Amino acid sequence: MLAIARTEGFELYALSFRYGQRHTVELEAAARVAAVYGARRHVIADIDLRTFGGSALTDDAIAVPHHGSVDELASDIPVTYVPARNTIFLSFALAWAETLGASDVFIGVNAMDYSGYPDCRPEYIEAYERMADLATRAGVEGTQRLKIHTPLIALTKAQTIQRGLDLGVDYALTHSCYDPVDGRACGTCDSCLLRARGFAELGQTDPALAPVN
Repeated sequence: MLAIARTEGFELYALSFRYGQRHTVELEAAARVAAVYGARRHVIADIDLRTFGGSALTDDAIAVPHHGSVDELASDIPVTYVPARNTIFLSFALAWAETLGASDVFIGVNAMDYSGYPDCRPEYIEAYERMADLATRAGVEGTQRLKIHTPLIALTKAQTIQRGLDLGVDYALTHSCYDPVDGRACGTCDSCLLRARGFAELGQTDPALAPVN
């Protein structure tokens, strides 16, 4: 996402969340990526969604599902869905954008090779965009018309990975695993399996799953 935004000429402000997820490995990866792409500022916002639970990512009583192959993934919304997460994240982004005088927010949602999350669909993004113009002083006064950019929304995982490779993205810097072991991707959660399939379709191996020398 940062590579695309930078290529399109945007000044970068990166926003990540410590929301009570099982691990902070993804935040360490986010910091690496933000630094590599020259983000003007990288903010990690603290939100404790463990207060509500209801997801395998924020509730220790719910196990993260693991599978032998991507073919075993169910078609219904999995227990890794975090209630209203993208709505919460976008609301923080909207607030920061207003303070920055910015009108463009990028989010890496995907409605193709994904886990069925309802807040990754185009109709959700369109509805949020309409709401945002009613929710802020800048929107009401006409100084901001929020545009939520979703350049990955209609791409398969393989297409997304290829887009990144074309832009020189080093995927070894990134992390997508729901349930890492000693800081390394598990290889068997939904996110790892979908990501690995994307690399495999390109004839490549996910660097997150490469053996340690």
